[in-house]
Amino acid sequence: MLITNLDKRKQYYQALLAKDQGYIGIFYAGVKTTSVFCIATCRAKKPKYENVEFFSTFKEALDAGYRPCKICKPTENSNAAPSEVIKAIALITQNPKTKISDMILKEHQISPETIRRWFKKNYGITFQTYQRMYRINNAFQELKIGKNVINTAYDTGYESLSGFGYTYKKIMKNAPSQNTNNEIILVNRLTTPLGPMFICATNQGICLLEFVDRRMLETEFKQLQTQLNTKIIFGENSHIVQAKNEIDEYFQGRRKYFAVKLHTPGTDFQQTVWDSLKQIPYGKLTTYKEQAENINNPHAIRAVASANGFNRIAIIIPCHRVIGSNGELMGYGGGLERKRWLIEHEKNIQIKTKSILSTQIRLIQNKVFYYQKYD
Repeated sequence: MLITNLDKRKQYYQALLAKDQGYIGIFYAGVKTTSVFCIATCRAKKPKYENVEFFSTFKEALDAGYRPCKICKPTENSNAAPSEVIKAIALITQNPKTKISDMILKEHQISPETIRRWFKKNYGITFQTYQRMYRINNAFQELKIGKNVINTAYDTGYESLSGFGYTYKKIMKNAPSQNTNNEIILVNRLTTPLGPMFICATNQGICLLEFVDRRMLETEFKQLQTQLNTKIIFGENSHIVQAKNEIDEYFQGRRKYFAVKLHTPGTDFQQTVWDSLKQIPYGKLTTYKEQAENINNPHAIRAVASANGFNRIAIIIPCHRVIGSNGELMGYGGGLERKRWLIEHEKNIQIKTKSILSTQIRLIQNKVFYYQKYD
């Protein structure tokens, strides 16, 4: 929300002047004269008090019409994991069979309190729960290739078979000896210039990519688990790693097409609509009406719009490229300001690409003219 309390506004303004790291993520400062918003530690020239307003979340700043500052990158740096969290996660991924205790964290100069607060705020679970999910995922993969339950339990760091079985069943909803042929859904987190996103994948490919504040996100998780008859646990596979790299390249303007594999359970009609979305060229816009016509169902405009709304894979399946027939932005789960940002981002990259291409053509033409003249 917009901060209107006078004392708090003054407090936040002083924190902005002091570049106080303790206020990162606490407020977002919208600068009226430049239409950008910043986090507390921004290095840009500070605005006058009367030219700044404060918001509780970056989404509220976006909704108010402000753009992310290119210097402090507020949607990235306020939500990216701090160095201590990155080190703690690395300990888990590098030692998936070891329980990372508070003592081990302290040995690596990591504050257990900082880790607990960050995981609870950003994932909604404790660090130990996150860690258990990684260990159980590792156990699941080993059971899947035929390793017996007893060896898996002890190799995964559990001191008793009963303790392993209890934890495994609590997370996977089945005993370790059951249903290892079923696949699971892994969920991870990434940061982008528009804020953090959750990314999910099965062995077949990416099945969800959504902003963490997307409406109905919990419902999407439940529907996905029901459709695939499996559970979601924290982890990472090759599809997630590839998608993270490709999304990063997209935001840097270095990627226009995605190669990562997708897994998109849905009705036949939804699959047809989602396939049509993937055919919309980078930097181009279409309407729901045109999309309906493209799938040879011109009267299904509302049904097409509804199927677009059920798309769980933002950006990669580019529903942000569909607008109303009147040119208005409509229906985007991540928020209309994000939709506007994505459209402008692709438009600017296209203009930049054309400019570079035109320059290259002129250089070639000049060289040809030179050689023709002096040959």
